[in-house]
Amino acid sequence: MISIPWTAISGWEAPTIIPYGPLALDPSCTVFHYAQTVFEGMKAYRDENGKITLFRPDMNMARMNRSAARVSLPTFDGDELLELIKTLVKLDSHWIPREPGHSLYIRPTIIGTQRALGVAPPTEALLFVICSPVGPYYKGGFKPVRLLATTDYIRAAPGGTGGYKLGANYAPGVYPQVLAAKQGYDQNLWLHGEEHYLTEVGTMNLLVGFKHPDGTTELATPPLDDIILPGVTRDSVLALARDHASGKLHIPGLPDNFKVSERPIKMSEVEAAAKSGSLLEVFGSGTAAIVCPVKEIGYQGEKIKIPVGDIGMGPMCKALLDQIVARQMGIIESAWSVVVTEGTKGSSMEQ
Repeated sequence: MISIPWTAISGWEAPTIIPYGPLALDPSCTVFHYAQTVFEGMKAYRDENGKITLFRPDMNMARMNRSAARVSLPTFDGDELLELIKTLVKLDSHWIPREPGHSLYIRPTIIGTQRALGVAPPTEALLFVICSPVGPYYKGGFKPVRLLATTDYIRAAPGGTGGYKLGANYAPGVYPQVLAAKQGYDQNLWLHGEEHYLTEVGTMNLLVGFKHPDGTTELATPPLDDIILPGVTRDSVLALARDHASGKLHIPGLPDNFKVSERPIKMSEVEAAAKSGSLLEVFGSGTAAIVCPVKEIGYQGEKIKIPVGDIGMGPMCKALLDQIVARQMGIIESAWSVVVTEGTKGSSMEQ
């Protein structure tokens, strides 16, 4: 693991890579009392030739700095931390499984470590990075999920911290998640305002496919603001979909008459589209699953059924999943893949 202490007087100390193990922290550390912690989630992949890459890690570094600044934790040089992470991944490369669909999960974290009771910017902090091998999310086939569009709880509010990756954003969602699970749902779909605008799911951004009367297929997602986390996978999905819509890239499985929108989406629009047959698919996006199909949304006592196709995943969701996986695994060469170590044969390329 990587360990880098920080103090307000001296700044960042020299980084060290040490064996994974417990942290020795005083019980009065600010992280325990005031949730002064931010984190990221990213993965390292090994292709069939042994080449190891990270997927768009620059976005994780930028988002982590943005999150740290929001809660007055120290910021850092993203390029330097990325080089340290590459070194750690090289050292831990034997933990990256060679089986398809497996990867090494990487968790950079910053915590406030000042020993004091009092709400203020900490004068001491610790940046650490840990890793763990993970298996394929869809082992045994695609598993579409059921979401509960809750009107009893909210995840974030304007002017708050919903647009940042803070530990404090996750604990309040656990109890509503437990309630949703008791009703047979996998995650909550968080809504906003009296009009019940879609925001995001428990651990994912959300995308919705509509068919319009003029024959256009629209892939829509709520616009980023301070209540929605700017997901790396969300950005990747939108970039690929826009390239297809503009003709820059042809993605098999996506329709020709196609557009991509970042716009407000009300639950009433989703409900009406489902009743009229113009709701094509709904899926989430995130680091763990890449994309996750949704088969049902519970809303105000009703069950909105969503097409998922014969394989458990709609065609847009599947097409975009294939494109991202191909880039992560080196099947398609991409600037998004940052090389950690070269393989024995080099990677193949597709146009």
